[in-house]
Amino acid sequence: MKKYFQIGIFIGILFLFFSCGISKSIRHQPQTAGYNQERPILIKHSDTLFSSGSNYLIKNKQNLWELYVSGDALQRGLTIGSLSEPMVKKQEKIFFSKIQDLIPSKFKQKLLRNFLGWYNRKLYLNVPEEFKTEIYGISQYASDDYNWVAPKYLRSLYLHGAHDIGHAMQDLALVGCSSMAVWGDKTEDGKLLIGRNFDFYAGDEFAVDKIVAFITPDKGHPFMMVTWGGMIGVVSGMNKEGLTVTMNAGKSKIPLAAKTPISIVAREILQYASNIEEAIVIAKKRKVFVSESIMIGSAYDKKAVLIEISPKKIGVFEVQNSSQLVCSNHFQSDVYKSDVRNQEHIQQSHSKYRFDRMIELLSENDSMNPEKMVEILRNKEGLKEKRIGYGNEKSLNQLLAHHSIVFEPENRLVWVSSNPYQLGEFVAYDLNKIFSKKENDFVVLGTDSLNIPKDDFLNSEEYKNYEKYRIQSQIIDKIIAEKGTLEDSFIATYQNLNPNHWIVYCKAGQYYYQKKLYAAAETEFEKALTKEITTVPDKIRIEKYLKKIRRRK
Repeated sequence: MKKYFQIGIFIGILFLFFSCGISKSIRHQPQTAGYNQERPILIKHSDTLFSSGSNYLIKNKQNLWELYVSGDALQRGLTIGSLSEPMVKKQEKIFFSKIQDLIPSKFKQKLLRNFLGWYNRKLYLNVPEEFKTEIYGISQYASDDYNWVAPKYLRSLYLHGAHDIGHAMQDLALVGCSSMAVWGDKTEDGKLLIGRNFDFYAGDEFAVDKIVAFITPDKGHPFMMVTWGGMIGVVSGMNKEGLTVTMNAGKSKIPLAAKTPISIVAREILQYASNIEEAIVIAKKRKVFVSESIMIGSAYDKKAVLIEISPKKIGVFEVQNSSQLVCSNHFQSDVYKSDVRNQEHIQQSHSKYRFDRMIELLSENDSMNPEKMVEILRNKEGLKEKRIGYGNEKSLNQLLAHHSIVFEPENRLVWVSSNPYQLGEFVAYDLNKIFSKKENDFVVLGTDSLNIPKDDFLNSEEYKNYEKYRIQSQIIDKIIAEKGTLEDSFIATYQNLNPNHWIVYCKAGQYYYQKKLYAAAETEFEKALTKEITTVPDKIRIEKYLKKIRRRK
């Protein structure tokens, strides 16, 4: 499933970029008049520390990059681009080399460009000028290697919509983000506590260079966010006022025109809202092109709510007579109660299963604290502790997360996971200290004494087997796609690496079916049906194989 979502991301990028060819937006330029356009002077202190004035980028011992930047929109963009130039170029290479792999023909690229020329015609009209200027600044450090796709600025602008299109293009292989908030009698100190897994998978390389950014803009509130090279939108963050923003994808149709990327809406909320009411006002004024649940946590309000936003409507979900809020990938507000697509998604996807699992785990932990929240976010079992296979998308910990994060808004504390997935050490950050630190003090920004240790699972044989299983999965996928032949011992070895996951039996069944070994295929598909299958469409697909096989008897 993660493979299909990854393909969806790249198809989304194709939609976004090849449309540049005849789009009116190609003539668009951001506002730069009145800004100091002088490029910052970069000083390289070492391979892990770069500075420009009082701004800097440093790598901590957990291999997280920490970025500290202040200034107006253009200076922020130029400084971020200058400090993180290798990461900006690396992310472009990851995305665009995949595009060339998917569509190597120059002629087909041109056809697609002409066919989709209208697609991005409105994107630039739906992004606030301040953020377009910041993106422009970063784009000055983008690679020249991909000017065949679009000019640097437009490439950088459109990349901010790839996240949205990826959701829509591979709707059933939806990103499986999970988030939860507790407060009052559910927490150890009575204060608001929030945790989330950002299960956005665009390949292993994509998650290597995570950036924990601390931004002090000339307008709005200072804030932190977890991001990657070239990205100014927000997927997880907290501002100095103790307002948090996280996003969970919802059920979306394939959009007919790009509007405001969800990550840009989240960025505007994080930079300009100080409470839930202000966040809702900002969300309502933006037109989006996919569906998303935005969890807003607020130190001011001492609770969290969900803003459930889609191209046609917006709802706000707030729990009643409860001190916990849980969110997976379906909507809960009254506005979407009778929404057919939402109801279908609840029935057919893995969203409801993870939702129920969060409820189950929270019911077992009344006095929640950051350590307990991390323990839940790392949980790999299914409902009632059922062993459902490592990497099963019904798990809270699907072993593919870009990052996991925990917030204590009232204390202005945040914990960010380090690689791999959410298994590495969670690094603690104190926003009160960070945003009041001395200038030109180029130090690591974490508070080591509050860090949460890495997961013991990393030292287990099961973890080693899981990583081997991932490699073997790529091999069998390639063999099936190319109609090749596996060694006799491959299937048994592969299945023993992750014996509780339905997919190892399904793939074996597909391989045998392709080889016309129908009895062996039937056995494997029947085994798959005894396991916890991720979605209803996956189960139906297996049942169709079995019907075909049995008709041959």
